[in-house]
Amino acid sequence: MFMNPSLLRQLWAIVEATQANSLLNLDDAHLVQSILGQCHVRQPLNSEEKTLLSDYLYSRLNLIRDLASDRLAVPV
Repeated sequence: MFMNPSLLRQLWAIVEATQANSLLNLDDAHLVQSILGQCHVRQPLNSEEKTLLSDYLYSRLNLIRDLASDRLAVPV
């Protein structure tokens, strides 16, 4: 199965909307579960989509944390 583009956009919108401190302070498992939970609230996910998103998130954790760190470093 491939990643649905609208689901991908939703996932990254959630990452951007989540407070940077939360993204940096949660451990890997809790961060992935938090984002998956927020995705599921917006659009119910079947087990295959959850697995796909979970794998994708784990592979992008460094990027997610780098983006969060950059958001904290930029003065508003």
